[in-house]
Amino acid sequence: MTRTVVESKTKTVVIGFDEPFCVIGERINPTGRKKLAAELEAGDFSTVEKDALEQVACGAMVLDVNAGVVYNSNPNPNETEPPLMTKMINIVQALVDVPLCIDSSVPGALEAGLAAAEGRPLLNSVTGEEDRLELVLPLVKKYNVPVVAISNDDTGISEDPDVRFEVARKIVQRAADFGIPAHDIVVDPLVMPVGAMATAGRQVFTLVKRLREELGCNTTCGASNISFGLPNRHGINAAFLPMAIGAGMTSAIMNPVRSVEMEAIRAANFLMNHDANGGEWIKFSRVLDAVKEGKDFATASAEVAAAGRGGRGGRRARA
Repeated sequence: MTRTVVESKTKTVVIGFDEPFCVIGERINPTGRKKLAAELEAGDFSTVEKDALEQVACGAMVLDVNAGVVYNSNPNPNETEPPLMTKMINIVQALVDVPLCIDSSVPGALEAGLAAAEGRPLLNSVTGEEDRLELVLPLVKKYNVPVVAISNDDTGISEDPDVRFEVARKIVQRAADFGIPAHDIVVDPLVMPVGAMATAGRQVFTLVKRLREELGCNTTCGASNISFGLPNRHGINAAFLPMAIGAGMTSAIMNPVRSVEMEAIRAANFLMNHDANGGEWIKFSRVLDAVKEGKDFATASAEVAAAGRGGRGGRRARA
């Protein structure tokens, strides 16, 4: 079965068809977060530190790190983003021991992150665009890391799921030309907002099955895209995630500091027989009990994790 291995200095996470769903924390990303963007330009990393600790406490197994800030003082990201990525990677991996997902559209920032990251990070991302393939796939090969493959190309994002599948196939084939195996390609089939496209959910579920069966690839997505522009977004996300897991999706880039989505994932893992004897579900129920008593989700999660850590040091962690 397909297994995509990502590592920090001390921890291994396996993304796979027979593994628990891999939660990739999305919060360390200044896109749409003006306060965080301003902090980063000013050299203030307090929110980055807070987001790293909270996401891991709440169940993130991998942390996405995005340094995509357009500085007011220097609008050229090719100059500003690589050193910022290095700084952010160093800060995050000094605080938490989970593997990282290095996220950038700037090739120099991707390589800076790869040079700074300990272990075997996930690279986010490559697309089917010719220029992007020629820039990113050599980095994937050079550093021997897995990569997120986003199903758009030079023509843009197609609303036709068959076109998006063919883009994914193209990326897998081009990666093979570089000696990169399919198990190191994690395909993002692109989730469309269901508010704008009524068939968006069904498209993703069908695509995930095809990617698994025909290409043998693990999959991921930006989970919150499905609910974009709608009220009660977390309710929609919490319904979408178990359905995607049932279709075969193996990971998602998402906000883990939301108990409703994490509850849905824990339940789906149990129902898919990816939670031996329901141990993780039972532990998570203690978190929910603490939340009902008035604690916030991150604090409750951290306390339950700390209470259960005794005697587990040195064991290999799995997604």
